[in-house]
Amino acid sequence: MKKNKGKYSPQHTPANDGEVRAKKHLGQHFLTDESVAEKIADSLTWEGYENVLEIGPGMGVLTKYLLKKGVNLHVIEIDRDSVAYLDENYPTLEGKVHQEDFLKYDLRKIFPEGPYAIIGNFPYNISTQIVFKTLENREEIPEFAGMFQKEVAQRIAAPHGNKTYGILSVLTQAFYEVTYLLTVPPAVFNPPPKVESGVIRLTRKEDYSLPCDEALFFRVVKTAFQQRRKTLRNSLKIFQLPDNLREDAIFGQRPEQLSTEQFIELTLKIEPYAIST
Repeated sequence: MKKNKGKYSPQHTPANDGEVRAKKHLGQHFLTDESVAEKIADSLTWEGYENVLEIGPGMGVLTKYLLKKGVNLHVIEIDRDSVAYLDENYPTLEGKVHQEDFLKYDLRKIFPEGPYAIIGNFPYNISTQIVFKTLENREEIPEFAGMFQKEVAQRIAAPHGNKTYGILSVLTQAFYEVTYLLTVPPAVFNPPPKVESGVIRLTRKEDYSLPCDEALFFRVVKTAFQQRRKTLRNSLKIFQLPDNLREDAIFGQRPEQLSTEQFIELTLKIEPYAIST
């Protein structure tokens, strides 16, 4: 796993000016530190695409740095107050501010052709769902960067053998190279969250196709980690595998001990005996 860890001390700009109030039910914490916003904007490589989608721009502290990149930037924001603020303060985004729920919206309506990157200071309450939707649309998304709760960012980037390594780690790393970029303190947000944040970048692998049945791979990974303290021999009983296969050494390990490549190997072993659903 690539690691490029850093930690930033706050360089505060004036906080939320009152025009948009952070809404708890939307998981909003407005970033107020210009240096962190610039670092997030700089975290993308900007190679191989011209389209970029920012999720949850709020009042645009990150947006203004993205606009400087000269790319085709669209933003998606569910909060109507934030949308009104963006429409008023960012006239260059006319026609490119989408008041929609990212998780439910068909992204092909924004970018019908050509690849696009995703970036944002993600609401913590939907951040893992954002990653899973990115994986579903990986053919169109060569790069992804954003801010998560630190614990979630570390989980996505965790290597096998790490206690935080799990379903999200394996499925993300099957298709993307993950780089943990920096840790961000609560003081750079308004209101400040109770936890630290972490910024990561996902870069799609050159060959991101799986040599095994994809649906079965997802099923094997999720089933294995549902009983992560058990060996695979016990946690994968639902597949009703023959005894001679279950004697293979790989079944004597626990799920966190297997790399993504080993989970692919495991799926290939199971594939002749299982029906993918």
